[in-house]
Amino acid sequence: MSVRATARITAVRDSRGAMSLPVLESEGPLALRRTRSVAPGSVRVTVVGAMSGPLGGDRLAIEARAEPGARLTVDSAAATVALPGPGPESGPAHYEVRLMAGEGAALDWLPEQLISAHGSELVMRTTAELASTARLVLREEQILGRHGESPGTLLSRLTVRRAGRPLLDQQVAYGPGAPGGWDGPAVLGGHRAVGQLLVVEPSFDDKAPESGLLGPTAVLTRLAGPAVLVTAVAADARELRAVLDRAHEELTAAAG
Repeated sequence: MSVRATARITAVRDSRGAMSLPVLESEGPLALRRTRSVAPGSVRVTVVGAMSGPLGGDRLAIEARAEPGARLTVDSAAATVALPGPGPESGPAHYEVRLMAGEGAALDWLPEQLISAHGSELVMRTTAELASTARLVLREEQILGRHGESPGTLLSRLTVRRAGRPLLDQQVAYGPGAPGGWDGPAVLGGHRAVGQLLVVEPSFDDKAPESGLLGPTAVLTRLAGPAVLVTAVAADARELRAVLDRAHEELTAAAG
């Protein structure tokens, strides 16, 4: 039997500058826990998987809101593994992430990897609505197949709007259900780990890092707005994380 569940997080900054979580609602396999934050003046929530999933036919969603002035980090305790459903009639699993950051807010979305297991079919949709002075750090990492196996089918779309205007809208597809060429030299070139780091930083309006290569399999692209996108492929999850972590450190330093 398929699972439908939505977990919700809302971070608020009060008049004294303290952060609170008036909404922290777990549901189904999406268990939320407030955890210790390493960033001063911010609040952190960790997503803890209460069961395996998503399985074919499941519809899961997470909503995270940083109200004006709030600073929220959301991460996860372990990788998310997309698995096949109990039968071909299950259909694809759906996993939706909805992010919102108000004026002067900062939202870091830093989950662990998404693993597309053999035989699975997952449609993932991430949307972010940002106020004009909001900050966003968003990391996505996708591992195509567990060790020694071919990947499942993964369709992923990321849409970001800032001050009501489109900032980024992209879609990728991998695996046996994707259009031909996804594993060719123009796309993954045989790599099985792919990821991106999006940084939306109002100070980049004045001075943003220039587009360029960050290594043999990573590139930084300056977007039409105060934002940059780092895209990378790698042989495995560890190598991919190292590339994105280095980029994150450099972009944090550039933002001041």
